[in-house]
Amino acid sequence: MKMTFAKGAALKDPSSLFNSSLDGNTRRAIDFHEGEKIDEEALKTLVRAAVALNTSAARR
Repeated sequence: MKMTFAKGAALKDPSSLFNSSLDGNTRRAIDFHEGEKIDEEALKTLVRAAVALNTSAARR
């Protein structure tokens, strides 16, 4: 499964979850593979940061 963050390049990723679409200057993605362990807390933090970024841009 792939989870793409449209403005992912603008997000901090201290846990290095982004592992796909790293060459672009806007989006970033995470490829999940069957059986792979997911750092749930880091993923929640990243999703919350993406929501905050997207909602702050919508208010402008």
